[in-house]
Amino acid sequence: MNKFQEVTAQLEQALSGVTYENLDISDEVKEQVELVLAQFRRAKGRVDAPDVELYEDLLSLYNKGNDAATDLAVLRRLAEKLQLMGIADLTQESLALHEMVAASGGDPGESIEKMSMLLKKIKDFVQTENPDMDAPPRENILPPSCSGQASNDKNHKAPVIPEDFRCPISLELMTDPVIVSTGQTYERSCIEKWLDGGHGTCPKTQQTLSSTVLTPNYVLRSLIAQWCETNGIEPPKRPSNSRASKTTSACTPAERTKIEILLRKLASNNPEDKQSAAAEIRLLAKRNADNRVAIAEAGAIPLLVGLLLTADSRTQEHAVTALLNLSICEDNKGSIISYGAVPGIVHVLRKGSMEARENAAATLFSLSVVDENKIRIGNSGAIPPLVTLLSEGTQRGKKDAATALFNLCIYQGNKGKAVRAGVVPTLMRLLTEPGGGMVDEAMAILAILASHPEGKAAIGSAEAVPVLVEVIASGSPRNRENAAAVLVHLCAGDQQHLVEAKELGVKGPLVDLAQNGTDRGKRKAAQLLERMSRFDEQQKQAQAEAQTEQSQASSTTDADDS
Repeated sequence: MNKFQEVTAQLEQALSGVTYENLDISDEVKEQVELVLAQFRRAKGRVDAPDVELYEDLLSLYNKGNDAATDLAVLRRLAEKLQLMGIADLTQESLALHEMVAASGGDPGESIEKMSMLLKKIKDFVQTENPDMDAPPRENILPPSCSGQASNDKNHKAPVIPEDFRCPISLELMTDPVIVSTGQTYERSCIEKWLDGGHGTCPKTQQTLSSTVLTPNYVLRSLIAQWCETNGIEPPKRPSNSRASKTTSACTPAERTKIEILLRKLASNNPEDKQSAAAEIRLLAKRNADNRVAIAEAGAIPLLVGLLLTADSRTQEHAVTALLNLSICEDNKGSIISYGAVPGIVHVLRKGSMEARENAAATLFSLSVVDENKIRIGNSGAIPPLVTLLSEGTQRGKKDAATALFNLCIYQGNKGKAVRAGVVPTLMRLLTEPGGGMVDEAMAILAILASHPEGKAAIGSAEAVPVLVEVIASGSPRNRENAAAVLVHLCAGDQQHLVEAKELGVKGPLVDLAQNGTDRGKRKAAQLLERMSRFDEQQKQAQAEAQTEQSQASSTTDADDS
């Protein structure tokens, strides 16, 4: 643990010393590094106090033989403190110990043997305390292919599955790993059962989930496939019918029949039937995850996409809102894109009612969560009408447009499109409008655009410096940070903006930000203060050189007169 803390401190110190301005890297990469740096700082400051009682209990058992009587109170304390009170915890510990044995090349040594002895004692104690506790079946510990090979060939040693490849709920090799809002990864079917059971927390950390969206962990899925190939195991296939079986078990025959009737109305030639069916599907898709899956699998998405171009404004509004609700389901995002919905959504964004335009913007935001969709949506002509909605929409419409634009502009290629669509003047107006209800969103988008050459030029031309100085002086911590980040970009290579900011009295607020701001805000403030100091030195040097030249010129003139 001490060694780990030393390495953490060294990494934190090394990253803190990186001068990002001298590196040709994007803001996105900088943000990632800053996130890692923040995690190192938290880890450095979070050191567990030594548990003397735990140490003494472990030592007393290590020094006793296998047959020696053991104090039950000691075993109970150990099991509780080491969190080994359940069969799942004991199984995980056994697997970890097996990995250590495998890594030792078959010669575990005295230390691992003592650990094994201790684990056996704790396991016996726990099973004695809980006689009804079932042991996990062996086939749950290894994937089917591994257990099959082991049974066919007794001499074949099945590879131990890395802990990170196991679902924390089932302890089985994951086939469809997904990430929840806390950052933990689970097997999709397992976490869906957990959520469907009414739980609102992360099973592993017990933190409250801010969202029930499940994001596919493509990187881990690829690593699992590579590990299987290396170890001669058939890679796990992502269950293609997992959603279908889930829908079948979740929806009654009556509910499925109802959805089928609605879809027949949706496909009819009767405008009233289409409108009422679209409205009902909209509500059903909003209600719960099971409905979203069932509606999509029944074939509603292409029918709804077809209604986006209808002349009836209410039907159009219901259709785009139904697609928004369906897009909450991660699998449905791909279907909506593949059925060519984006041009229709952009059409609604341009021509629909205000509510339809708002929901179209929200749908584009939902779809743009998938990185490759950012490019497709940006190329579809969606950005100009989003900027228009940002300018003239209701408060809700402006926020929907702002979140969509921010997400789309994470992709570098969309930043220029947003600037050319006139987003910067609109953002500047939002920053200064009475009430200030859009300051957070406007500052966040400006900060992401400032890293683009066109964005920097447009912000500079919009006379943004006075507004930025005011936000640095009196804004929220996040807005002060973003305003300082924009000013850093503006002042890079352009001393005119630096002089203007200085004349407007930015130095005092920057000093305060450097001391009391967010981590990123402190760094941006320090960069600006350093540039100001360097500029002042250059000015003093230039003045001194000018005075020297003037003195020399005066001396030459006096000599000539003589």
